[in-house]
Parts: sequence; C-alpha cells; structure tokens
Amino acid sequence: MRTVSGLGRRVQTLFGDSAAVAPSGSTPSLRRLAAAPGRPLVGTEPGVQVRDGVRLDQVDGTTCGSAVLVALAAWAAPDELRRLDPGGPDPVVGGVRQGFGARYDARQKQVHRETNRVWPQALGTTPWAMVRWLARNVPAAGRYRVRLVDDSSAQDIGPLVAEVTAALAAGRPVPLLVGTVVPRHYCLALAARGDGGWNVYEPTSGQVRALDPALVGHRALAPVLGFDHLHAVLLPAA
Repeated sequence: MRTVSGLGRRVQTLFGDSAAVAPSGSTPSLRRLAAAPGRPLVGTEPGVQVRDGVRLDQVDGTTCGSAVLVALAAWAAPDELRRLDPGGPDPVVGGVRQGFGARYDARQKQVHRETNRVWPQALGTTPWAMVRWLARNVPAAGRYRVRLVDDSSAQDIGPLVAEVTAALAAGRPVPLLVGTVVPRHYCLALAARGDGGWNVYEPTSGQVRALDPALVGHRALAPVLGFDHLHAVLLPAA
C-alpha cells in the first residue's frame, strides 16, 4: 500500500518535478558548501549529541522539524551558532540565568512559530514551510526543494537514494520526513559513510545514528529513525 506521500509523488512526477526526469544512474551537479567555521552544533559521527552538558534533542513532541532546522542553520551560518552560544557569561533574564539549554529550547520554539504562521503548530511543520524558512533565514545553506517519495516503488527509491548520497558527498545536509502511512517525524541526514550508508541526526533521542539506505525500500526505518516509511526529503536545488 502506498503512503499519502507516495500518492503525492505520483502527482509531483506528473507535473514535471525535475527529479523525475533525471537520467537513470545520474545525479545532479551540486555546488559544494562548507560548514560554518568552528565546532558544529551537531556532529556527523554516530553517538549522543551534547553541548555544554545539554543533550541536543527536540524540546517537545511537535518540534522535530524545528530542531532539524536549527541544526542545519548552525551548520551553515556562524550567526546561528553565536545566537545559541555567544560566549562570555550567561545572561540573566528576570532573575534567572539563561544557559545554553534555555537558549536552545527557546530557539526551537521561535523557529516553530516562524514556520507555522497558518499551519497549526500542534501538527508539526510542513516540508514546504521548512524550505521557505531556510530560504528566508539561512541563505548560506543554499536553496532546497521538496522531493516526495514513493517508498513502494524501486524506480522512485533508486534515484532518490543516489540524490541524497550525492548531496551529502557535496557537504549538503538533507532533512528527511518519515512516518507511518502519514508523515510524522523529521530527521537530518548529515554525512555519507564509506560503506554507502548515511549518518542521520534523530532529534527525539538527540543522537546521530548510522542508517543503511536499503531500509528505505524495505520500508523498515523504524529501528533507526522511529518510523518505517520515508515520505519526503528536502534536496539541495543548486
């Protein structure tokens, strides 16, 4: 049975999505981007992600997309890292010292508000809202586009896996939207592994985990990312 996004992918292909017409076995040429200088917010190697004693997980059950956007913004833009970790003594607001954990949580909530001006915040964030937020707020990350996925189709999955791997090889993190038959949760693919796998930040646990892309076609992502189906990816557009 196709997921909701699998049906949407058929419509996206019908209306001429560029990913649908890429020659078999080919991948688009991407501009290579370097990460912002300094220590990244989220590392690319597997393990629990901690900064200043704070686990880098999502602040609540609706902010997985916001946690992914903050991680991607901090990868691309020094200003995002300075916002979270400005250096010097922690400020005191209303008599309460605002440490890194408070700033990190507040930033996720701010991004969640900014990406959901019409869409109900309780339903998370749409991938199109993620793309718009990145374009407005993190131009250094480059342009992104929404690529829906039909994970019941080997013909769709093969080129998709190749595109994600090519993006990671070019230093371009790729947000992943996973779920059941409906979309539920965002993660962030960060790096391609030597064995062909991906290292992926999973914000519920605050961990980077190794993922075998073959699991996409098996519809068996849950042991790594929490849900079995890949619904969409945000691919670099240039």
